[in-house]
Amino acid sequence: MSPLDLHADPIDLTAALVDIPSVSHDESAIAAAVESALREQTTGFEIIRNGNAVLARTDRGLPSRVMLAGHLDTVPIADNVPSRREGDLLHGCGTVDMKSGDAVFLHLAATIENLAHDLTLVFYDCEEIAAVHNGLGRIEREIPEWLRADVAILGEPTGGLIEAGCQGTLRVTLTTRGTRAHSARSWLGDNAIHRFAPVLQRLSDYTARSVDIDGCVYREGLSAVRISGGVAGNVVPDAAEMDVNFRFAPDRSAEQAIDHVREVFDGIELGFEVTDLSPGALPGLSDPAAAALIEAAGGEFRAKYGWTDVSRFSALGIPAVNYGPGDPNFAHKRDEHVPVQQITDVTTVLRAYLSAP
Repeated sequence: MSPLDLHADPIDLTAALVDIPSVSHDESAIAAAVESALREQTTGFEIIRNGNAVLARTDRGLPSRVMLAGHLDTVPIADNVPSRREGDLLHGCGTVDMKSGDAVFLHLAATIENLAHDLTLVFYDCEEIAAVHNGLGRIEREIPEWLRADVAILGEPTGGLIEAGCQGTLRVTLTTRGTRAHSARSWLGDNAIHRFAPVLQRLSDYTARSVDIDGCVYREGLSAVRISGGVAGNVVPDAAEMDVNFRFAPDRSAEQAIDHVREVFDGIELGFEVTDLSPGALPGLSDPAAAALIEAAGGEFRAKYGWTDVSRFSALGIPAVNYGPGDPNFAHKRDEHVPVQQITDVTTVLRAYLSAP
């Protein structure tokens, strides 16, 4: 494995990162490469390793601190490593989610000489799998002092536009009970699947709320995402279950989201179990450090649809935004690719924001 060149064009650095396979739980090689490159090619940074996460920070006594955070892991490779360049597009697993963002952060750490803010870099592991494994959670538990900043920028793909805050996500499992019977004598039974009819009707009739927060419009959504039941082709089922996912605006707390979903199905006899819950993150764009970033990006921003780790920073009281190259619609796909101009543009904006006049 060739050493990473942090002074190279971040497009080439993206390709080099993609060429190091780093599926979740298997990030040791890329973490070692990132750690080595930071130690050898940057100055003024304290650098530590925490599991398969690499962290670095300056301490120059500057009036504010900016955190640049990105995950090193990818989803499983789908015959799309190594990377390949085709015209203005760079293809490969992680080009969008989110090694192009990592490359921008690493390049800037090595090449900005006159910082306007102290920097903290957090390159972490296991973001693409269950939250219990997420490296940011481990860092928060073991070395929380490293997660202190005035503003955090998460390099998730946003198409080169700032996406502020994020939606919360709630998943509940609804269950129904009936009476089993032979389908030839169905009147002797009580079909548990049929009991979901009023649930589906309420979901179909549901009107999603749109909320404007700091100029970001968050649109909510309530959807059935899985339904199962049945015993055999000639049996009326006596049990069935459905998963419902609620994506909620960050002005709702987690408890308010649960209460809202309960209200939607009020009056229907159902089992109700919360199986996944992550709060959203308010955009926090009125904070001076965040406002300066918006200004550096030309004043353009939008709401983040979906949940990201900015929620973790928001819970710590740190205004946070998503900002990185790549269209998130191509994340995790076999033909994942990033327009190289977006890598250049994001690098230019962040260099202006992080550099002193």
